[in-house]
Amino acid sequence: MSNNKYKVLVIEDEANICNLLDTILSANGYQAVTVGTCKEGIMMMLSNVPDLVILDLGLPDRDGLEFIRELRKSDITPILVLSARTSEADKVMALDLGANDYITKPFGNAELLARVRAALRNRRTSEVEMAHDGTFTLHDMVIDYARRMVTIAGEEVKLTRTEYNILEILSHNPGKVLTYATIIRKIWGPTDDGGVKKLQVNMANIRKKLGSKPGDNKYIINELGVGYRISEENEHRYARNNGNEAID
Repeated sequence: MSNNKYKVLVIEDEANICNLLDTILSANGYQAVTVGTCKEGIMMMLSNVPDLVILDLGLPDRDGLEFIRELRKSDITPILVLSARTSEADKVMALDLGANDYITKPFGNAELLARVRAALRNRRTSEVEMAHDGTFTLHDMVIDYARRMVTIAGEEVKLTRTEYNILEILSHNPGKVLTYATIIRKIWGPTDDGGVKKLQVNMANIRKKLGSKPGDNKYIINELGVGYRISEENEHRYARNNGNEAID
């Protein structure tokens, strides 16, 4: 059990799910605060200053998307959406408004906890922007930001400027899903046409150069129809150990 005591605000109107989340989080060392409306959530944001928000979208007083939009005007607290809405449009909208991740109901306990850890790591990374030594390490891959160099097991990976920029953007947001539109906007600008196809081609080249095979999520995970996120060190251990609760 972790003793980190991170404070997690759960905004969910279904009592059984609130109770389940409270039990899971508390059993793993988190301090859970649960409310059932957007209004209560905003009040708790001001009074409790949580480290993470777990947010349902179908709330009784306002749509959860409105909560994300309002919070992102002034706050960078990670938001993990937990919703019964499964359409790509809803996922993309939530992520584009500023959510860090999106899980659909029903969910596995191991998946939820892995995503919570990823979101909290992303918060710490956002606060310091990058590691003090100017590098990002994932498994045997190292990104040296100052030298704009990527190595695998000590061997340099020859990436184009665009390929490197894509990988760097993902590495600055570990555990966070970046939508296709977000990546395209950062790489090619807001008026680019045909960007999704170009992004997919570049991503295929990146994966090949990193030695990834089809279905291999060691470094980059494709959230189908939504976007990409950099993998996390522990995700594969959970994938191996938890069967259908795996997140890969």
